[in-house]
Amino acid sequence: MALAFTSSTAIHGSLSSSSHQQPKVSQLGNFQLLDQPKIPSKSLYFSQRCCAVKPLYAEPKRNQSIVPSAATFVVPEVAEKDVEAEDFEKLAKDLENASPLEIMDNALQKFGDDIAIAFSGAEDVALIEYAHLTGRPFRVFSLDTGRLNPETYQLFDAVEKHYGIHIEYMFPDAVEVQALVRTKGLFSFYEDGHQECCRVRKVRPLRRALKGLRAWITGQRKDQSPGTRSEVPAVQVDPSFEGLDGGYGSLVKWNPVANVEGKDIWNFLRAMNVPVNSLHSKGYISIGCEPCTRPVLPGQHEREGRWWWEDARAKECGLHKGNIKDESVNGNGNIATQANGNVADIFDTKDIVTLSRPGVENLLKLEDRREPWLVVLYAPWCQFCQAMEGSYVELAGKLGGSGVKVGKFRADGEQKTFAQQELQLGSFPTILFFPKHASQPIKYPSEKRDVNSLLAFVNALR
Repeated sequence: MALAFTSSTAIHGSLSSSSHQQPKVSQLGNFQLLDQPKIPSKSLYFSQRCCAVKPLYAEPKRNQSIVPSAATFVVPEVAEKDVEAEDFEKLAKDLENASPLEIMDNALQKFGDDIAIAFSGAEDVALIEYAHLTGRPFRVFSLDTGRLNPETYQLFDAVEKHYGIHIEYMFPDAVEVQALVRTKGLFSFYEDGHQECCRVRKVRPLRRALKGLRAWITGQRKDQSPGTRSEVPAVQVDPSFEGLDGGYGSLVKWNPVANVEGKDIWNFLRAMNVPVNSLHSKGYISIGCEPCTRPVLPGQHEREGRWWWEDARAKECGLHKGNIKDESVNGNGNIATQANGNVADIFDTKDIVTLSRPGVENLLKLEDRREPWLVVLYAPWCQFCQAMEGSYVELAGKLGGSGVKVGKFRADGEQKTFAQQELQLGSFPTILFFPKHASQPIKYPSEKRDVNSLLAFVNALR
């Protein structure tokens, strides 16, 4: 297995000698790192460390007495690190206001060869850049599910050449994939949820990878996904996976960009002029497997491009399930949401009528209404609903006095089953138009939720 170790000297050499067609974000003016510490020569250090590095899937060391005598190459021992004594909750608080570079440096300094960066082929290339800037050696691994976009594979190649590293790829078990596809087909996730496919292609390969490590580094951010990542700390004992020594507490999870917003990640990538996935220029923000990823439109949250046919709060594949808050997952892998009275309501304006369950039922019964209605089915905790609040409020203002009533119906919690059965609710938000002379409401079919698109929908039907 190839190992991704770099030094600043090796990296600068690779930068000057390699050339490829992978797009880079544009350089913004002159960017210079200040107060960068000078890194002494580490040639001897690296040669010793590389000999001692374990692959991601390494088993615990065997008793030396059973090593065949023919094995004359002696591998230097690496001192075991006592990571259990560390209070990572306290460390997380200490690093709450630290920069991603400082957090990355802490992680690499503490765990050395026993930590690796998880790279998905999206904007988390920033993690590799931060690791490079520390001047420390680092490892990178990625999960190749067999369903990635060609552009993602091209980025993998460009990143390896740019930094002079080799990414350690993990693959799903061929027998498990074969059984899944033969039994349920290539696209079963569109019918019964993505959890089973992700479990085979992503979660289990990740579990094997992490069994050879004592810590890993992820690109999780608090602003990435509604309801699931809002409390991600800078560092934590991994609540879901085990590390090299086995058992709870044997693996530490580092999230250097937890407190960084997406726009700031992109400012950093532009400033450093690193390779990026060309899908980003085509409207993709959060990038996963090809069948389950699509571009997002203006007004949509970045995770709305993932598993768009499912509930808005089911936008996780299982790799970071330990960070999911206030949710329960049913047997089908779908997240059962509950109404949260602590969340402030949205679409709160005099131009939008708040409908109760009886009010919506009356709208459904009427075949000859006095005026048409436009109604959004929403949940206030849903960031996709929050993202379209401004457009919907503005639309309500424009439709004032036009003869079209604008309303909202909170369809989560106890009302969700009713909304699914009677109001065509698939995911939040769902927008319905109740025509003046028709009994059945018409569901807005597009993901475009800007004012002009919604107004065109209403004008075409009223």
